[in-house]
Amino acid sequence: MTWTVTPEPPDSPTATALWRAYYTEVSDRYYLRHENRRTDPAELQRELAKRTGTELTPPTGQLLVARYAGEPAGSAGVRLLSSEVAELTTVFLYEKLRGKGGATPLVRAAEDAARRLGATRLILDTRSDLVEARALYARLGYEETAPHNDDKYAEHWFSKVL
Repeated sequence: MTWTVTPEPPDSPTATALWRAYYTEVSDRYYLRHENRRTDPAELQRELAKRTGTELTPPTGQLLVARYAGEPAGSAGVRLLSSEVAELTTVFLYEKLRGKGGATPLVRAAEDAARRLGATRLILDTRSDLVEARALYARLGYEETAPHNDDKYAEHWFSKVL
């Protein structure tokens, strides 16, 4: 089976389904860790309604969709924060497809997209409970840094020179 990664409009049905799966998983993990509950469906709908995805469209961003054997499998977004710095965001693979080698080409494609947008450095934030993500970023050469934002959910910040 092969992996492909291609740009996708943020409002496509594929992107919408992936964003819903991403938000549900990271939100559920957060609430189970801190409040011993899953995400309230009404809260999920409110958060999804706020996400237009316009920041992930050219010329200042890009949404990428990974496919495994032609089927949607995950996504990653890149958005310019300045002329030289881009942020890697919403990196996600469906759980059933993790461990099949898709995360590396997905992040590498996001790095290439950031370069095409003119970025020379890529930054990101993540949480402590997302241990798989932190391991991936370290393996791909991202270095943990001081905080670059005040996002209430961010606990670890990373940077990579492109």
